[in-house]
Amino acid sequence: MDVPAFTASIAGEAPPVGGALAALWWDAKGNWEQAHSVAQAGDDAAHAWVHAYLHRKEHDLANAAYWYRQAGRPVAAGDLQAEWRAIVSALLN
Repeated sequence: MDVPAFTASIAGEAPPVGGALAALWWDAKGNWEQAHSVAQAGDDAAHAWVHAYLHRKEHDLANAAYWYRQAGRPVAAGDLQAEWRAIVSALLN
């Protein structure tokens, strides 16, 4: 699956993939709570990265910074949509 196919899948009823990517899928559907639940359920760097993004999106920057550290990633700044696409791209590859 590539980024365009993943993005097109958002029109569906359920994520076509599991794990951290499913959290990003739920986020794109506008269901932050489900996205957060999925991100919080994982214990790897990918889930931590998505968890960080979700907390940044809700403007909880201190919590986001914690999760970026857990993911081994620098704290992101800038456009949230660009970060979403970057995470999707990285996790699909």
